[in-house]
Amino acid sequence: MQRQRTPLRSAPFLPLRGLAVLPLALGAALAFAQPSPDDFPLESVGYLNEELPRMEAAIAARDRDFFHGALARTVDFSERWGFKAQANPALARYPMCTEAVMDYVVVGMCRLDPAGEVCEPGLAPRFDANVQRCRELAARR
Repeated sequence: MQRQRTPLRSAPFLPLRGLAVLPLALGAALAFAQPSPDDFPLESVGYLNEELPRMEAAIAARDRDFFHGALARTVDFSERWGFKAQANPALARYPMCTEAVMDYVVVGMCRLDPAGEVCEPGLAPRFDANVQRCRELAARR
């Protein structure tokens, strides 16, 4: 009677291969998870603190091209936090921060071209007030 040998690719190795994929699957799930809403004010202030000096330099240099990249970065930030499409209702308690991030590019463009069609007189002061309120909130966290 011949003894049947189990090939190396037999069933006992399947669970081990499945376990090897588990860290990859968990990492992918975490990569797509939204951060904690409580961190949003601090993250918004960090984003604006990086962007605002760059915006000031672009305005001084009359560099309109800067705002294409700024818009893309702002969209990425808003999508990561889920407020661009109102997908993260937990951020509703931070309107000063969401509005500051969303108005940032428009305010910069209006400083370059004050006669632009989206430039309204109250936009810049409202933006400045929202940035200040968001910074105050982030400082308390």
